[in-house]
Amino acid sequence: MKLFFFIFSVISALLAVYITWRLFSNAALRRIWKIAIALGIVGMLFLPVIMLILRRRGFDNGFIDVLVWSGYVGVGFLSFVFTYLVIRDLLWMPVGAFNKVKARMSKSAPKKAASNPIENPSRRGFLVNSMNYGIVATAALSTGYGIAEARQTPEVKEVLIPLTDLPENFDGFRIVQLTDVHISPTFRRSCVEEIVAVVNTLNADIVALTGDLVDGTVDQLASDVAPLGEIKSAMGNYFVTGNHEYYSGVIEWIAEVRRLGFTVLINEHRIITSGKSKMLLAGVTDYRESRILTDHRSDPQKARNATAKTDIKILLAHQPKSIFAAARAGYDLQISGHTHGGQFFPWNFVVGLTQPYVSGLYQHEDTQIYVSRGTGYWGPPVRVGSPSEITLIKLVSG
Repeated sequence: MKLFFFIFSVISALLAVYITWRLFSNAALRRIWKIAIALGIVGMLFLPVIMLILRRRGFDNGFIDVLVWSGYVGVGFLSFVFTYLVIRDLLWMPVGAFNKVKARMSKSAPKKAASNPIENPSRRGFLVNSMNYGIVATAALSTGYGIAEARQTPEVKEVLIPLTDLPENFDGFRIVQLTDVHISPTFRRSCVEEIVAVVNTLNADIVALTGDLVDGTVDQLASDVAPLGEIKSAMGNYFVTGNHEYYSGVIEWIAEVRRLGFTVLINEHRIITSGKSKMLLAGVTDYRESRILTDHRSDPQKARNATAKTDIKILLAHQPKSIFAAARAGYDLQISGHTHGGQFFPWNFVVGLTQPYVSGLYQHEDTQIYVSRGTGYWGPPVRVGSPSEITLIKLVSG
């Protein structure tokens, strides 16, 4: 924990210095005000972390919720400011290099330099400040748009997945996937009720909840999660753990999700029968979190072992990284989340550096994988370019 705070403090300080320097170096502000702005940026970055610690120690009330909202909105806004400043500075680098070359050439030709117009510092300062104001305004607009996008009821995304040798009895089988809901102080019961209302219109054969349901303990969020108990499907509701369950009391949440009527698959499977055809539906624990609970090591092979012959094999796995083991184990389809599709710019580009697949349907060797953009959001209540989704997967013969 001390190491985390040290690293986070260094990163926050560097971000604060960079943003303050690039935004206000030409502004008519006294140094004390620039220092105050930098400290305010550090404080804003630390606010969600502090609130998380307080909530884990039992402090959970309306005032804390307001601070959580403020902190995460502030982090989202600062993320946009930082990104736009970096883009501006990268675009300026060739211009700056050209001006330096031009200045050196002018020094080597003093007679010509005398005839060149002298750059007006006040004009340059006005242009820089105007651009900075534009960056702040664009970041504010991006944040506002992102909040509106994140807070709307997720749209239903219908995905047809063709499977070779799919039995006729499973042609048109409907799987509704929810994932990465992240129920928290910024995503409460009313949001969950809206999701459940949509799911119950989709005539699901099964509902698959593929992890990261919550950010908080059962004591804090049981009431907000409760509407999930109203989800209806023809052949059952299933749940696998995501990494955030392990930060929030995974054993207690497993018991609570079971109480709400979900079958929790912990490196195990169930057989779903339709006529004479059989589907193996397996689920694994989160790809990484055996670090927290050693007997929860993710194992797709174990999840399908000791079974009679089935016509189709589907794996529910929170992280796309499980696809490598899933392909070796011979699954036909893996259904995952975790990535949020990047959630908002520029993280939609960064997440591809850490996961093999970001969002959508892919073919990996003989196994297909579908990665949802997620039903909620994590951290800043912001989505830009990666809208949330309730996924309706239809299996078709192909």
